[in-house]
Formats: sequence, structure tokens, C-alpha cells
Amino acid sequence: MLYNTILSRTPISGGWSADRKYRAEATDGSVWFLRIGAPSREARLREVFGFQQQAADLGLPIARPLECGTCAEGFYTLETWIDGIDARDALPARTEAQHYTDGLLAGRVLRRLHTIPAPAELPDWETRFNQNIERRVAEYLACPLKYERDDPLLSGISGNRELLKDRPQSFQHHDYHVGNFMYEHGALRIIDFDRFAFGDPWQEFQKLPWCVQASPALARGMVDGYFDGPPPEEFWRLLALYLCCLLLGNLPWAIPYGEEEVQVMRRQAEQVLSWYGDGIVPAWYRPRP
Repeated sequence: MLYNTILSRTPISGGWSADRKYRAEATDGSVWFLRIGAPSREARLREVFGFQQQAADLGLPIARPLECGTCAEGFYTLETWIDGIDARDALPARTEAQHYTDGLLAGRVLRRLHTIPAPAELPDWETRFNQNIERRVAEYLACPLKYERDDPLLSGISGNRELLKDRPQSFQHHDYHVGNFMYEHGALRIIDFDRFAFGDPWQEFQKLPWCVQASPALARGMVDGYFDGPPPEEFWRLLALYLCCLLLGNLPWAIPYGEEEVQVMRRQAEQVLSWYGDGIVPAWYRPRP
């Protein structure tokens, strides 16, 4: 067992997960990423490990899972160590052209991830996501806080729900944005599959606000890379639906985390609303000549 050869480990802070994370060094000098979750997390962590293995087998630029199992502290997973820096820290030193190229790669990686199929027994996406919409809207309406401009969010949902019909479903990273990108010796790497889900592949782009905030060129590249060029209009309409639903849910979610997080979500909602004028294509997107 690789776990038994760990000589030392250094805690890693950050992230929303309650799992403990470490940079682990083995007796032979190898360096790994070690995650330890509570025993109740075993089933989920085994699933994460399995799907990350499938993604690695596709040749994608991610950490390769090495081993998982039980230990005295709970359930652990080991994967190769990415010796890199967070994308948000690396982007300022890169040119806008490099941002776009990095985005192209991220979009192509995402398209490959979506070749991993969803379980055949899942209910259809229209049924599943409409339930999500009803819950998010109800939570927002019951929330003691409101956005100053919520009419566009509510109408953006009601005006696009018919597009959910017959949408395909696949594996989703489900947290695909610049906060889970790293650079290792200048090369882009994708991390953190812990929130994986199954659903409409295009729903992944609902986290684009974080990418636009970091670099509009990166966001443009992601869209162009995924679609191998400009996307169809249906994509933009569905993106508007997914963004409106996400933003409505963000405000009630943020309240337990305090006023600072509430303000983050308010600013993000204003940012997204500022993208749109009379059309459905956001202002930050311009097709490459």
C-alpha cells in the first residue's frame, strides 16, 4: 500500500470541503496529494476516485488517482502531486493571447470529460432540472434578502425553460472554473473532481462568471474550444437559464457564511446582469476573427 510508505505530510488549507488535504512525501521521495474524509464519505470518495480515473485514462491534464482505502483517520485517496500555482495567481503574468489559448484547452478538456456517460437510469433532464428550478425559486422568494434587480433573473428562467426538453446528460465536473485550474511549469491542469454530478453538459458553463472576472479572454477561449468555434444561439439561451437559476440560489446559500459572502454574490449577480443588453450573447464574448 502506498499509504503505508508516507513519511511526512503538510496540511493544505483552502476550499469548501471538510476533508483534510495534505502534501504527502513517501519514503522513496515521491510526492502525492492526500485527501482524508470521514468514514461516512467513503462511498462518495470512491466514486470520485473512479471517475477521476476515467478522466485520467482519456489523457486529460489532471492528477492521476493512485490509491484509495480506509485508514485510522477515515477514508483516504492518493493522487499524483501537481507542482503548480493557482490559475488566478498565474494569469496576471500571462498575455491575453495566452489566456485565450489556455481557455481553448480548458474548453476542449471539458468536451472530452463530457464523453463519460451518465447512468442510463437517470430521469430525463427536463424533469430533473425543473425540480431544481422550483426549489431555487422557492428558496429565493422565502429568503429575507433580495437582489436589487431580480426581475431579469426570474424572467430569464421562465422564458427559457422549454429548452430543457430532450437535453442530453453526461458526467459533469460540476465546478469547472478558474478556481479549479492550475499551471504546472506553464501548462494548464484541472483539479478537484469532488463535486462531480450528471446532467446537461452545457450546464457546466454556469460557473463562467468566475472565469470572466479573472479573464474575459480565458472565458472566450473556453467557449470556442468547447464548440470548436462560436456556439449556437441555443447555447446562449440555455446559459442564461442556468445562470439565472444559479444566481437566485447563491443569495440564500451565502447567508450562513456572513455578510462578506453575501456581498460577493450580490456583485456577481450585478456582473452577470451587466453582460446583457438587447441580445442574448453576453458582452464579453466576441467570436475570434
